[in-house]
Amino acid sequence: MSKVLVPLAPGFEDLEATTIVDLLRRAGIEVITAGLVPGLVQGARGMRVQPDASLDQVLDQAFDMIVLPGGMPGAENLKNDARIQALLKKMAAAGKYTAAICAAPIALAEAGLLAGKKATSYPGFLDKLSLPGTRYLEDAVVVDDRVVTSRGPGTAMDFALELIALLVGEAKREQVEAGLVRPGRK
Repeated sequence: MSKVLVPLAPGFEDLEATTIVDLLRRAGIEVITAGLVPGLVQGARGMRVQPDASLDQVLDQAFDMIVLPGGMPGAENLKNDARIQALLKKMAAAGKYTAAICAAPIALAEAGLLAGKKATSYPGFLDKLSLPGTRYLEDAVVVDDRVVTSRGPGTAMDFALELIALLVGEAKREQVEAGLVRPGRK
């Protein structure tokens, strides 16, 4: 079974975090939410979430993917957290997936994971940075090798479905998507 870490920083984007966790779990993927701070973590829109664990409790566990929800100041908190930066570098070096949506790709950039990659983000974040070797796109979801980025709350479902396809296959993605009854979809 695939295992995914979703760190929750104060100010995370509520819609993105819940969509990612919900859809990955629908696909049978083990998802661990981990708070950067002890106790309840408050999202950018005021939702309070009790993570499954603290980040410190899961740092030594093996994960197939780390997924960073955006939101502000959540993305800045992820970017500035030394534990997250070390974990991103460790996962990339091990050939594991690193994924971020909305403003959170700034944490991937801080870790040096976007050099030579195609990526996207919420308008005004990656596209405003001087990232040599990074090709900025405006696609809803961008996959470049083991780095996955997405635009924002409106693309969260597409992002999560792509993560499912990468981890457990296109058939599982289609099965999960069918149950969502999305307009214009099968």
